[in-house]
Amino acid sequence: MLRALPFLCLALAACQPVDPEPRVDVERGAALFEQNCAACHGADAKGRIGPDLTTLAARNGGTFPQTRVMAQIDGLARHGKDGAVMPEFGAGDLGPTVVVEHEGLGTPVPADLLALSEYLASIQG
Repeated sequence: MLRALPFLCLALAACQPVDPEPRVDVERGAALFEQNCAACHGADAKGRIGPDLTTLAARNGGTFPQTRVMAQIDGLARHGKDGAVMPEFGAGDLGPTVVVEHEGLGTPVPADLLALSEYLASIQG
């Protein structure tokens, strides 16, 4: 019986459910925006307390500044700055990481952070 124990453990481990790939789509990002951002940026992202987020590309020569946006949301872009009022969402749980390939380099990025930036890119005017 004891010799069968390792095989039984392996068989049980093989039957465990596998975590699905994290969602990084626009719909997930929209839900995250509504939950975490709409109170300050408005349900339409056109600004309330926080700035209008639908004009980020226009204010960046027509290109959505994804890396800067993710750094701002995460908190890296304003870490330690006096007067920073936006919460540092990177201090919380931004989900499991996914690898984003860019110019042959893979960078691990929190899935919820990527989903939120995908949503913001989708609403540019």
